[in-house]
Amino acid sequence: MNIITQIINNKCLIIPLAVWFFIQIFKFITDFIINKKINLKRLMGAGGMPSSHSAVMCSLASCVGKAYGFDSGAFAIAIIVAFVVMYDAAGVRRAAGKQARILNRIIETPGLSTLEVQEKLVEVLGHTPVQVFVGAIIGFAVGAIFG
Repeated sequence: MNIITQIINNKCLIIPLAVWFFIQIFKFITDFIINKKINLKRLMGAGGMPSSHSAVMCSLASCVGKAYGFDSGAFAIAIIVAFVVMYDAAGVRRAAGKQARILNRIIETPGLSTLEVQEKLVEVLGHTPVQVFVGAIIGFAVGAIFG
């Protein structure tokens, strides 16, 4: 079997990639409906409902568990990495997004800052716990059904 066929037949790779793709498309369409304008950054950008990071990692863990057993070392690695990613999304990256929002407001306030910036800081970096939870549920469900 050649490498391309192996990659195409690897459910533990294809399913998480498909989950990521469809969630990003969902966020793009939702943003378009709400804001009435096309925002291509929503196709690749982080943040928003649901968390694609959580969904991807949980679908991977679910697929790995089904393929290699939920008592395997591979599943243990996948689920631990999923928890780290979800913690980071709702913790560190969310805090960085809040800080970016505050810094952008300081810079935009006349008389408060003399800084000259080329572009605004990205404010939508992390996720709320609900966004992470919903992404995790979607990921586990898709991995369990299709994995």
